[in-house]
Amino acid sequence: MKIGYDAKRLFHNTTGLGNYSRDLVRILATYYPDNQYYLYNPKPAKVNRIQLSPQMIIKQPKNWLSKKLHFLWRSQFITKDIKADQLDIFHGLSGELAFGIKKTGVKSVVTIHDLIFLHFPELYKPIDRKIYTAKFKYAANNSDKIVAISEQTKNDLVKFFKILPEKISVIYQGCHQAFKQSYSEKQKQTLKEKYNLPANFILNVGTIEARKNAFSIVKAIKDTDYQLVLVGRKTAYYNEILTFIKQHDLQNQVRFLENLTLEELAILYQLADIFIYPSIYEGFGIPIIEAMFSKTPVITNKYGVFKEAAGPDAFYLEDVKNPDEIREKIQEIYRQYPTAQIDKSYRYAIANFSDEVIARQYHQLYQSLIDEAK
Repeated sequence: MKIGYDAKRLFHNTTGLGNYSRDLVRILATYYPDNQYYLYNPKPAKVNRIQLSPQMIIKQPKNWLSKKLHFLWRSQFITKDIKADQLDIFHGLSGELAFGIKKTGVKSVVTIHDLIFLHFPELYKPIDRKIYTAKFKYAANNSDKIVAISEQTKNDLVKFFKILPEKISVIYQGCHQAFKQSYSEKQKQTLKEKYNLPANFILNVGTIEARKNAFSIVKAIKDTDYQLVLVGRKTAYYNEILTFIKQHDLQNQVRFLENLTLEELAILYQLADIFIYPSIYEGFGIPIIEAMFSKTPVITNKYGVFKEAAGPDAFYLEDVKNPDEIREKIQEIYRQYPTAQIDKSYRYAIANFSDEVIARQYHQLYQSLIDEAK
């Protein structure tokens, strides 16, 4: 099987879409090494973010015009390469497919992660909403199959774009191998010293923005001795949190970290007492998976996609904006550490989000499209 991927995010994105792309190609190459994986990259990568295997073939623009206008190569000119390479499948990994994809005669798949910009339009510039809507709708309508990363995203595609449910396959995301490894006490101690971490702390990971709702955690630990570590890129929302911290003298209780390596982040999860993810809305919620593989108890939103990610044994919040409820959940875990519950969550993660499970589901999807074409 010859499978092509829109690999822009794979080579150039350091966070969610990039991690998804790299992990998918990596696990497919591991479990299905007889396939060939064509990685269509619009421009050379400045940093090596993936370890290439013999089955992975990098494809880049060839002529001067395509190299100069690499964004047009990705969105239009690439169809000539897709056809010339005689692919069986072309997969858009981040909600996009090239214009004219149907004319190539190659079966196409697109992954759509979320439609957050339609749920929370106030968080996006009008021009961005317009562009995202146009790109996603085109890809959804012109692909042979859509992968939604959750039942919630599938329902959103049906609701907003009027896509037939049978065109959509739900395949969950996993997480990087780094979060599935055990780290030594020496490695943990080194990280503690590097970042001056407390002996016990609560962890939150994600962009520090209003939708992720880290402010509510900070409010919850006011007038307590709890220590909180927030990991993620800062936005203007960070300044609101910082003002509150200064007003209530919480500087010694809250730490902000950025730009950790994957290994450092994985060790941090294993050091944390509790992982709390009170996000208002997500397409899925990879940090929850990372925490479960790290055997760290999870507190998260009771509604939306979060139960799909966290399973039956997480600790759920009725109101993620209520600091009192968040504080009560934290206290509940600290009072009686839920070892049996954590083990169940870990087994849930293995059963639903392991590399082998995800690789098999994608391979079956690709094979079904090829069988349809015969």
